[in-house]
Amino acid sequence: LCNCSSVGSVECNHTTGQCRCLVGYTGLRCHSCARGFFPEQGSQQCRPCGCSPTGATSDQCDHSGKCQCKVGVTDLKCDRCSEGYYRFNETTCEPCQCNNHSQTCDSSTGTCLDCHKNTKGKHCELCKEGFYRSTHPAHGCQHCPCSIVASTGTCHIQPGETVPRCDRCRPGYTGLNCNQCDKGYYNSDSICVRCKCNGNVDPALSPSVCRPDSGECIGCLYHTTGFHCELCEEGYSRDPVGTNCTRKETTLGPEPTDFTTSAPNATKATSFPTAVLNSTLSPTTLQTIFPVSSSDNSTSAFADVSWTQFNIIILTVIIIVVVLLMGFVGAVYMYREYQNRKLNAPFWTIELKEDNISFSSYHDSIPNADVSGLLEDDGNEVAPNGQLTLTTPMHNYKA
Repeated sequence: LCNCSSVGSVECNHTTGQCRCLVGYTGLRCHSCARGFFPEQGSQQCRPCGCSPTGATSDQCDHSGKCQCKVGVTDLKCDRCSEGYYRFNETTCEPCQCNNHSQTCDSSTGTCLDCHKNTKGKHCELCKEGFYRSTHPAHGCQHCPCSIVASTGTCHIQPGETVPRCDRCRPGYTGLNCNQCDKGYYNSDSICVRCKCNGNVDPALSPSVCRPDSGECIGCLYHTTGFHCELCEEGYSRDPVGTNCTRKETTLGPEPTDFTTSAPNATKATSFPTAVLNSTLSPTTLQTIFPVSSSDNSTSAFADVSWTQFNIIILTVIIIVVVLLMGFVGAVYMYREYQNRKLNAPFWTIELKEDNISFSSYHDSIPNADVSGLLEDDGNEVAPNGQLTLTTPMHNYKA
């Protein structure tokens, strides 16, 4: 008997006993699966493996139908690139080119996915914004030392340098890391603020415009002064418009002298009466009336100095007069005190006669003055009637 498989055969050769097998079956009785086929679970039928001729090492599969895949190829039939590979072609899958910063890439284009270590790009070959690639390959992408307040936050390394520099500083900042204030700005609580000099500083003459640590203006022009060049120099005042500093109007001295000035190319001096001198004229008015050349600037300066000396002399005279008055008052006071003390001082008058001595007092304030101490001799006595008795070895006198 042939005993052929009812599923895998169609007939039997009674001479040889070999069953004629269907496609996918093999064996004497056609009960086994041929090469490239595998038995389906739960039945006796053989199913084709369907392995990809490109991705599989052979057309044979195991009993579950899984094919043996090449390197970089995966899936049941070896028809898809495995993770880390892309471009399934006639030969095999190519590995992803991600510079070791990603494990996966697009299976069709090869673009790297999920770049790490602060990298980006098709092959993770670039650094993210705000990072720079260190000269040491092992360090990868490092954070830029650039503040987003003072710069764009991005940086780069110039060829031949090891320290990064910021790509672009914001207005008012300068330096490799944009951590310094530019000319015309000063540091105010770690923020660069524009100098406030009211337009009275020329950057060509004072490039820094103001001090970078305090903001004090440097080189005030147009006769201005002050921390922000907001004040006028001594001898100058704001004009009515309030924009410029002009020389203050000066009242000339009352000396009855003639003011003589000569204009360029003039052959005859001009004399002006005292009335003109006593009027109040500003330097601008004087220059308008009297066309003085540049060489006469020294004369104007001399006039300013003379007026200052005149004020000093007047002040000195006033001080001397006050001191003299104080001295005179003091002298009068001392003299009056001296006279008062002289009039109030007690004194005695003694009259010597042949047989007695008389005395009297002119001190009204001590009517009961003790006169016992007038004579130091122990023999002197004062009688009960008020007479002073002088006792000497030879004579006795009574007063």
